[in-house]
Amino acid sequence: MAIMPFVDELTVFARAGRGGDGVVRWLRTKNKEMGGPAGGDGGRGGSVYALAVRDISLLAKYKHQKEFQAEHGKDGEKKSVHGVAGKDLDIALPMGSVITNMTTSEVVSLTQEGERVLLLRGGAGGRGNESFKGSTNRSPRNWTPGKPGQEATLSIELQLIADIGFIGLPNAGKTSLLNAMTNAGAKVGDYPFTTLEPNLGVVHGYIISDIPGLIEGAASGKGLGHKFLRHVRRTKVLVHLLSLENEDAVKAYETVRTELREFDPVLTEKQEIVVLTKTDLISDPVALKRRVAEIKKYVPVVATVTVYDDEQVKALRDVLIRAIA
Repeated sequence: MAIMPFVDELTVFARAGRGGDGVVRWLRTKNKEMGGPAGGDGGRGGSVYALAVRDISLLAKYKHQKEFQAEHGKDGEKKSVHGVAGKDLDIALPMGSVITNMTTSEVVSLTQEGERVLLLRGGAGGRGNESFKGSTNRSPRNWTPGKPGQEATLSIELQLIADIGFIGLPNAGKTSLLNAMTNAGAKVGDYPFTTLEPNLGVVHGYIISDIPGLIEGAASGKGLGHKFLRHVRRTKVLVHLLSLENEDAVKAYETVRTELREFDPVLTEKQEIVVLTKTDLISDPVALKRRVAEIKKYVPVVATVTVYDDEQVKALRDVLIRAIA
């Protein structure tokens, strides 16, 4: 099966349905060729809605579908029958999508699964001649056309919503740990920016996101900074991975914290757990305890793990689940 590329930005054009026209019709009976007015009103055009679902790959599926059209309303009919309303169009979008109407500048966000938000309203149906009947006009020939539906260019940006977000410098072991915990099967490599897009995994129903590695200057757009940092905004708990390959783990920790603070100070207020990774590189338990103590001066919860030890991975998974349960 081909792997669909991750897409987190998309621009499309959408149009709600046009209302059906009202019509001029006359009531016909056995003994009267043309009775009173009996032209029905047109049906309302279908509206366009955004529907939040748990599928972050959806934007990729729309990559080659640049236009969306709701159904038009039907024209009125004889015998005072109103036209059938056009079917509404639901555009399924991933939870976390932020949709901007480029015409009105209105912004809506999808934060809950199943949430349905009106984007564009369908046009009203026109009036048939029966609706113009009055005491002074018993045989009106008036009718009106249906109104056009609203239309707009929509800018869609996905801001991932995850229970746990793995952050850290490149090669901190985020993707390897995600794979070990969730069998996500994400690509792993020994060079920076192997992860060019966020990877997701699920454990006990909780979503874990592997946010690609941050570098110094990310908040100002260096590297892939802005593209990655925005995905941290809606993560409930940040798990900051520090590789023990770093001789100065404190410096590595402060580098990432500085980028978070400069991009959005609110990010530094989120619950944080630090995990020292690649503990298999340190054979001396005393040295490992000393490294843990260094980081505990900055954050109260510090764990250690190597992906080569299933028991350690399981123990860390339990710590993370307790933090968000």
